[in-house]
Amino acid sequence: QWVYNILEKKAEADRIIHENPDPANGFVLVPDLKWNQTQLDDLYLIALVHHRGLKSLRDLTAEHLPLLRNILQEGQEAVAKRFGVPGSRLRIYLHYQPSYYHLHVHFTALGYDAPGISVERAHLLADVIDNLAMDPTYYQKRALTFALRADEPLLKKFQEAGRV
Repeated sequence: QWVYNILEKKAEADRIIHENPDPANGFVLVPDLKWNQTQLDDLYLIALVHHRGLKSLRDLTAEHLPLLRNILQEGQEAVAKRFGVPGSRLRIYLHYQPSYYHLHVHFTALGYDAPGISVERAHLLADVIDNLAMDPTYYQKRALTFALRADEPLLKKFQEAGRV
């Protein structure tokens, strides 16, 4: 619900760094709660898409390329303008599996060792765009490796199904 509150400006409206209001290809860029917004070494922002039907990387097709390109371009421009950090100094990625199921993109300082930046969880937005440009249904077909903590319910389901 907190994601929808941000998108509807019922909460954290004063924290919005950038917004593209287009319902299909727009997003809101806000500081992540993990970032204190005082130092750039651990810069951490989240782009929340306006499109409510997109839950994760698995939902993306070539139809969403305009949205993803907007996030990449406008997000980089907004960070450069507001914080003076160029796109070349940013890590821009999606998690799979995500921590919540409303499509969002992470923007972190390149040198920041943010949680979930490892290769088995983070998918660079530029790579996602390239993959969808090559194959419109790439993420519906691709096997995606992801790590699970020992106490996660999803791991137990995989174990019960004999998949681990």
